[in-house]
Amino acid sequence: MLNPLVKLLMRVKIKNFKISRTFAVVIVFLGFLGLIAFTIGSFVPGLIGQITDLLSNLPKIVSSLQDEMPKLLNNSWFKNVDLDPYIKQINSQLGSYAEKFLSSMTTSLGTIISTLTNVTIIVITVPVILFYMLKDGYKLTPTVSKAIPKRNRENVVNLFGAMSETLSSYIGGQVIECLFVGTFTIIGYMIIGQPYGMLLGVIAGICNIIPYVGPYFGIFPSLLVAISKSPMQIVYVIIVVLIVQQVDGNLVYPNVIGKSLQIHPLTIIMLLLAAGKIAGIFGMILAVPTYAIVKVLVNFGLHIWRLNRTTIQEKVNSNPKE
Repeated sequence: MLNPLVKLLMRVKIKNFKISRTFAVVIVFLGFLGLIAFTIGSFVPGLIGQITDLLSNLPKIVSSLQDEMPKLLNNSWFKNVDLDPYIKQINSQLGSYAEKFLSSMTTSLGTIISTLTNVTIIVITVPVILFYMLKDGYKLTPTVSKAIPKRNRENVVNLFGAMSETLSSYIGGQVIECLFVGTFTIIGYMIIGQPYGMLLGVIAGICNIIPYVGPYFGIFPSLLVAISKSPMQIVYVIIVVLIVQQVDGNLVYPNVIGKSLQIHPLTIIMLLLAAGKIAGIFGMILAVPTYAIVKVLVNFGLHIWRLNRTTIQEKVNSNPKE
C-alpha cells in the first residue's frame, strides 16, 4: 500500500539530485508514522473516554433496554406476534450477560496485562519489518526467480506480480472503504446525537472489513444504544447507516475494490456463507482475498495451458507429415 508512494518519490528529480529508494522509504515511513501518531493523539483519548463511559453506564443501558423493549414491541406492527416468551428470555439474559461482562472486566487483569504486552511487541516489531519490506522487498522476486528454471522464470515473475497487485489493491481498497464508512458514520451519529457516536462509528468501520455482512454486525450495538435512548433514535440510526451504505455500495466499493478484483457480488455472498460456516468470523474476513489469489492462480494456469497448446499446435502445423 505504501510502495506506490515510494516509487512516486523515486521519480522526483530536483536539479541533478535523484531521491534514492532508502531516502524515499524514510520519508514515506516517517509520514506514515506521523499520520498514525496524529490519529492516535486526536481520536484515541476520546475513544477511550467513550469506552470507559459505556462500561460504567452499561447497567443503566441494560435497565433502559428492559424498560423500552416492551414499549417498542407493543407497537401495532408487532401486535399479531406473540413475543412475550422472547421478551422474558431477552430480559433475563441481558442482566446476566451484563453482570458476567462487568465481572470479567474487573477480574481479568492478567489477561489485560498479557494483551498489552503482546500489543507492545507488535507495535515495536511491525514498523521495523515494514521498513525493511519497503526498503528491500523489491529484491525478493529476483532472488526467488533465480531458483526457477529460465524457461519458466518470466511466467513465475509475472504471477508474483499479479498476486502482489491483487493483494495490494484489496488491502488498500479495504482500508479506504473502512475509513470512509467509519468517518461518515461518526459524522452521521454526531448529527443525530447518538450516544457513544465515535465508538460506534469505529465499530461500524471495522465491521465493514466483511463485505455485505459487516454492516449488519456494525449496526447491532448502535441499535441497542439507540433503544436505550428512545424508539425514534432507532429510526435515525437506521437512516444514517442506510445513507452511508448506499454511498459506499454504489460509489466507493465498486470503484475502489470492485474494479480491481472483478468478483461478482453473488460470488462474494456465497464465499462469505461458506467461509463463515467453515471458519467463522476469520473465515469471512479472509474469504475474498483468498478467492482473489486463487482466481489469479487459476487464470494464470489457464493462460499457460492455452499458450503451450498454441505452441504445440504451431509446431505440428509447421512440420506436417509428408
